Amino acid sequence: MQTYLRILKFAHPYRLFVPQYAVLITLSIIFGLVNFALFIPLLDTLFNSVEKVAMPENPTFSFGLDYFKAKFNYVFQSIIQESGQIAALRFVCIAAVISVVLKNIFRYLAMMILAIVRTGVIKNLRDTLYQKLIQMHTGYFKNNKKGDLMSRVMSDVQEIENSVVNTFTVIFREPFTIIFSFVLLFLMSWQLTAFTLIILPISALIISTIVKKLKKHAEQSQQAMGSILGTVEETITGIKVIKAFNAEDSQQQKFQAKTKWYSDALKQMLFRQYSASPVSETLSVTVVAGIMLYGGSLVLQDDFDLTASEFITYIIVFSQILSPAKAISTAIGNIQRGLVAGERIFEIMDAERPIQDAPNAKTLATFEKEIEFKNVDFTFEDGKQVLKNINFKIPKGKYIALIGPSGGGKSTLSDMIPRFHNPSKGAILLDGHDLRDLKAASIRQFLGVVTQESILFNDTIYNNIAFGCEDVSEESVFQAAKIAHAHEFIIETEHGYQTPVGDQGLKLSGGQRQRLTIARAILHNPEILILDEATSALDSESEKLVQDALQKLLKGRTSLVIAHRLSTIQHADEILVIQQGEIIERGTHAELLDVEGGLYQKLSLMQ
Repeated sequence: MQTYLRILKFAHPYRLFVPQYAVLITLSIIFGLVNFALFIPLLDTLFNSVEKVAMPENPTFSFGLDYFKAKFNYVFQSIIQESGQIAALRFVCIAAVISVVLKNIFRYLAMMILAIVRTGVIKNLRDTLYQKLIQMHTGYFKNNKKGDLMSRVMSDVQEIENSVVNTFTVIFREPFTIIFSFVLLFLMSWQLTAFTLIILPISALIISTIVKKLKKHAEQSQQAMGSILGTVEETITGIKVIKAFNAEDSQQQKFQAKTKWYSDALKQMLFRQYSASPVSETLSVTVVAGIMLYGGSLVLQDDFDLTASEFITYIIVFSQILSPAKAISTAIGNIQRGLVAGERIFEIMDAERPIQDAPNAKTLATFEKEIEFKNVDFTFEDGKQVLKNINFKIPKGKYIALIGPSGGGKSTLSDMIPRFHNPSKGAILLDGHDLRDLKAASIRQFLGVVTQESILFNDTIYNNIAFGCEDVSEESVFQAAKIAHAHEFIIETEHGYQTPVGDQGLKLSGGQRQRLTIARAILHNPEILILDEATSALDSESEKLVQDALQKLLKGRTSLVIAHRLSTIQHADEILVIQQGEIIERGTHAELLDVEGGLYQKLSLMQ
């Protein structure tokens, strides 16, 4: 119930539509019941059970069912007295048509309002979920499978739309229908209606027992779908490796095992869900049969306050309760699937954000002096310590390089400047301000990052270079591409700068992708530049061109560069050699080469 209420909160912006919907759906139900009430004079007329009687008085207007009933009898008898039964029959039929038209007009208008609310709720839900995801720290995405997260954003939200939002109609309309129908039934015969209220709870108890078991199977099917999407995402990403190692059959078996898991869970859920409808229909017919037996025996014994035509109309009106009751039982079953999807979505929304601005965080307006790592340790959530007692400074305008064996913590260290991670101990200071006391957005406005992995978006070359920049000129984009030595290959593509790069930039070579990410950093013209193996994907010719561009870019700029190739960092103001999370050597290229037996000297000899 709590999950359902949380989903309903996303309809809050549309709360003003609720009274409009309530009025329209109420009018629709009333005119629908009026249409059934017309069966009484219709049946009386057809079976010739009406005759000319003394004209009733024209009732004085008042709000209430008695006035409308008396007014109808007055008009109906007037027509019989003046024009005969055929004219009365014509009047009843015309009234029935008008009633149906009005019922459906009001119902259509109510559905239009519900459509606005329904689409708005799903939009708000998906927007909020995406906003939460995009605000999560980078470690969250390492600990959760991309396929499962995609399943929650797409499949689970879609499931909520199909099984929860779609039931808004049932939840809000059908109870109104049942309530108004019972009011009419009580007015017609309170004794017979009291009898029905004794039988109906038994039916409801049986249906609820079936529905309770749906949630378990729904949860399993949603988990299985997330696992399937995860496998598909891994297959697409690693298709070359799968083919290179002849692993197609093993991957197929893995996928089939997960689809079987999903199929079995879905099958069990559908068995339960589909059983609700026939069971409820059988019980409904049984209830109607009981009413017909009980009420019919009273009519035949002349021990009843209803005429035959009124009793038939009573049965017809009661039968209209069965349809919304059945719809409610089916909707409750469907809602179980949506609630499971909702719980999976709210797991993301309720996830903690360890990297977020402090309540009193300051905005950094300028960068004037230096970045300082002061006694910095970092430990991952699993307890693995990556950095130990890191101390160094990056003065403004200086070029600091990090080098060392893979897995030593170099990338983690660089990720701490944009606050992708916070130190477990110690502090990182920017002009004397602890980064944790500053707004992350104000820190990142000074940064430009080129990662080891060339990250491009499925868009045009132009938009990838201009990513994150507003009101940038074409000339600026072209100039950035030229500095990164990317302009030449761009103009040779089919549509030049408007050429799509494909998913993850796969339409381009590794070197071309890397040069575009460098052009993107150049366009931003950051005061602080972080390069994480920025030339790792380049061939020798491209590397030489880009190295020249990077040297121009790095000149006079505060830079932190991670590299494996010593040739790329020879001009650094200071080189830090990191091994197993600790700085073991530091100095210029020439100074480190003179350290006999040092790691830097060994790396130089190896290369």
